[in-house]
Amino acid sequence: MTSSKESLSKSDSRPVIAISGKGGTGKTVISTIIIKHLKKKDVKILAIDADPATSLPPALGVNIRKTIGDVREKLVLGPGRTPAPDLPVDLMLEYQIRDILAEIPKISILAIGRPEGPGCYCLVNDILRHSIEKFSSLYDVTIIDCEAGLEHLSRRTTRSVNTMIIVTDATQRGINTARLIKELAESLEINFDRICVILNRATQEQAKTFFESASKYGIDLAGIVPEDENITEYDLNGKPLIDLPDDSPAVIAVGEILGKLEILV
Repeated sequence: MTSSKESLSKSDSRPVIAISGKGGTGKTVISTIIIKHLKKKDVKILAIDADPATSLPPALGVNIRKTIGDVREKLVLGPGRTPAPDLPVDLMLEYQIRDILAEIPKISILAIGRPEGPGCYCLVNDILRHSIEKFSSLYDVTIIDCEAGLEHLSRRTTRSVNTMIIVTDATQRGINTARLIKELAESLEINFDRICVILNRATQEQAKTFFESASKYGIDLAGIVPEDENITEYDLNGKPLIDLPDDSPAVIAVGEILGKLEILV
């Protein structure tokens, strides 16, 4: 396991960063602002929305035509009823994933979506794992906006991740979620290079109290993102969060966190 001070840009593997946490803490907001900062660099970004709610594409100003859920529907049709039916399964899957990638300058977007037909999510999760492992090596950095809760860990869809960032609020429930994510990752032997917490919509005083409790569980607090009226206004008016002003408080705070974590490639 590498030191938290070691720059991801110096790693032999391409950085894969997952943003996790309980629902309503602002995972998609933080994911979008991270992508906003990375977009300023000369890098190719793969943005994966691993939450069936599919909130990341609108935050990036993108309309998604198809999702992994749609790919799953094609696969369950069986041989002979999918494009290029004579291809091996791996190649056919890669072909279909490339077909559903949404592209904007410097960013490719992949969404898990929801399958339309009956059946469990197992196949969708298998496709997501394959996509992360196959396509992340083609990009300079991959950002994954995870499903709320612990499902992405229990289904092991984040086993190829370098860094897990847990977004939480300044509550005991937030601390408990961060602790559970950390403990579950360790029990599943998912060897992230590091796991850290971003305290969202919080004050310095709340952060102090949070840190005193979180430190008991070995939770590393990466930084604090303050309440930001610009985010409220953008959400209210349906404006893409990636267009937030550079001097917006949350944008500045996330930039400082990325610098501290040496994630800026």
